[in-house]
Amino acid sequence: MARKVFNYRGYTLEELQDMPLDNVIQLLPSRQRRSLKRGFLPRQKKVLEKIRKIKKDGPRKDGRPQIIKTHCRDMIVLPEMVGMTFGIYSGKEFVNVTIQPEMIGCYFGEFAITRQRVQHGDPGMGATRSSMFVPLK
Repeated sequence: MARKVFNYRGYTLEELQDMPLDNVIQLLPSRQRRSLKRGFLPRQKKVLEKIRKIKKDGPRKDGRPQIIKTHCRDMIVLPEMVGMTFGIYSGKEFVNVTIQPEMIGCYFGEFAITRQRVQHGDPGMGATRSSMFVPLK
């Protein structure tokens, strides 16, 4: 069975990567389009410079992927980022995210969750005042 070819609004990944940034912006959803039309913030420009520097330099000699660490959670995933690995700050740690073609148009922050699910344990002896009267198991 043939593998499904990725399409974003009728364009393949190769076509998106060859397209000028202005044309790619026209394909994005309205919130992202509005944000990018206003221009990149200095921290977003810094991330783009790091991406372009790594693409120009090529892969590492030891074969591991180059991880770009960033606090910039409001960066929008662009076609030139596909295949790269980013360390996105979640408020506590850097979460490694490898960009897939399906992520185009999303924000970095969507892939590094800032809140964890609360999992309460069983009350133990001395956990609360009322647990003094809970019989031991």
